[in-house]
Amino acid sequence: MNTTAAQFIETNKANLKALESITSQAFAGVEKLVELNMAASKAAVAESLSQVNAILGAKDAQEVIALQTAFVKPLAVKSAAYAENVKTIVSDSSAELTKAVEAKTAEAQKAFSGAVESLTKNAPAGSESAVAAFKNALAAGQNALESLQVQAKNAVETAQSNLAAATTQTVDAVKKATKKA
Repeated sequence: MNTTAAQFIETNKANLKALESITSQAFAGVEKLVELNMAASKAAVAESLSQVNAILGAKDAQEVIALQTAFVKPLAVKSAAYAENVKTIVSDSSAELTKAVEAKTAEAQKAFSGAVESLTKNAPAGSESAVAAFKNALAAGQNALESLQVQAKNAVETAQSNLAAATTQTVDAVKKATKKA
């Protein structure tokens, strides 16, 4: 019985370390998005100020129009690059998290199953039906967890696909708008 308690304690310690690792990975992805947004914001402010200064120095209306047109045209390329960077960060982060969570879940299930097996071997005589019911409940719980993992993975894939489609539509819309300008 002492060995089983020690196994549970060790499993919980390992799970806590895994949670820490997964949390760090999630924060790393968020940090990348924040860095990207900060860089994009700084660039946008600098370009806007430069554009305003250029417009203020314009000699006539035709020069103002030319400056505005020149400012708008590269937006499609910049928007596409930004959207691609966001998509890459989100895809990479979710792939890393999914892989880490799946590995840790499999490891935890194996450890828990080992601990349960150890408990059932030491079960008192006459408790076979209770042990069988417990094992069936455990198997049902593991099956439900696996089903949830598959659904979560499908949801992430759908979200990534939708993000990619939205990115493509945004880039196309910006390109069309800049061609008209």
